[in-house]
Amino acid sequence: MSIEIKIPALGESITGGVLSEWLKKNGDVVKDEEPLFTLETDKISSEIPSPGPGRLVISVEPGAEVKVGDVVGRIEAVPAGAAEAAPAPATAAPSDAAATAPATPSSAPAAAPAAQQKPAAETGGQTLPPSVRRMAAEEKVPLEQISGTGKHGQITKTDVIDFLEKRSAAPAPAPAASAAPAPVATPAPAARGTGAGATAEGRITRRKLSPLRRKIAAQLVMAQQNAAMLTTFNECDMSAVMSLRSKYQDSFQKRHGIKLGFMSFFIKAAVDALQSVPAINARMEGDELVENHYYDIGVAVGTPRGLVVPVVRDADQKGFAELEKVVSEYAVRARDGKLQLDDLMGGVFTITNGGIYGSLLSTPILNPPQSGILGMHKIQSRPVAIGDKVEVRPMMYLALSYDHRVVDGKEAVTFLVRIKDCIEDPTRLLLQG
Repeated sequence: MSIEIKIPALGESITGGVLSEWLKKNGDVVKDEEPLFTLETDKISSEIPSPGPGRLVISVEPGAEVKVGDVVGRIEAVPAGAAEAAPAPATAAPSDAAATAPATPSSAPAAAPAAQQKPAAETGGQTLPPSVRRMAAEEKVPLEQISGTGKHGQITKTDVIDFLEKRSAAPAPAPAASAAPAPVATPAPAARGTGAGATAEGRITRRKLSPLRRKIAAQLVMAQQNAAMLTTFNECDMSAVMSLRSKYQDSFQKRHGIKLGFMSFFIKAAVDALQSVPAINARMEGDELVENHYYDIGVAVGTPRGLVVPVVRDADQKGFAELEKVVSEYAVRARDGKLQLDDLMGGVFTITNGGIYGSLLSTPILNPPQSGILGMHKIQSRPVAIGDKVEVRPMMYLALSYDHRVVDGKEAVTFLVRIKDCIEDPTRLLLQG
């Protein structure tokens, strides 16, 4: 008896994607609901669980484009007592060949894959998700040097990514250049040939765009082609917010279990500005103008696969602590590839923060069909005129891109000034809850 492994329906707007990687090897014995493979769509990347327990038989190679309902493998029943036997060789062999592997239990210890032995040796006995082990193996990450931030101290993808970022920031030794002389001696025109000494190997890499990257590219082009996009700028003094955070950070963290960041202030300010200038909380739909009377705010999050924009629902009804928790949870789930389709749907306005990457000023592109997007930037100490004096203040440039078909210039400027006023006098936001 076997169970077919089919591509599930992840949402009405998703018809398929790319099977980017198998998290288990062909012939591995898997448990019910254990992650089997990663499906990457134009919206999210999801780990698809096993439909039941048994031995995995793979029929579709990684990188293949698949549609909802396609069969990519099957789960074969495993005889009683054979669950711990060695897996079959990692080839697309028939199921009856895979079933012969348990016949030699004496050879199981030698044939056990290294991936199953690593967690205990490298992570203090933890059982890590296959995606985390795979990423660590590919990037040669010493797991024993990472302190996990997941439940019970488990290492997550975010922990591995943070380790890689810290490692890349440190000066690395210069790589050996033993192979460099050969291509240097070859004349440039000959590099276009196919001879052994005329290859351009290593000079360029060509790869297909992932579904998510293709979707991002299409969205950006559509935003510029289908909207009369314009950007207005301003700057705000971050002194009041920074002072408030410094004064109440410890008590806030003890009470709510999370740090008070900057994003919650800007979400609150955006809601206040949308309520004051409702034109930006609208969108064009054919020859109609659709006005929104709710405040679902998208927060752009960078991931290894690209930019995603999870949506904070009913932001006007949430306090600072709840906003911080939602944004923090989204950031972790986005980096771990755990976002659900519903997390990305809807949204009436978007906030993006290029400042975390060092951006001083930018012109953010609209997130269709929305009519506005706020760009936050790096906080930088600059001399500014305060009355008759010049003082050094922590300043941030703000950018509002908007659809001029929906929003007049006066409304856009008024909106951004409202954001500025809320940030420079955050007590009005605190009074709102």
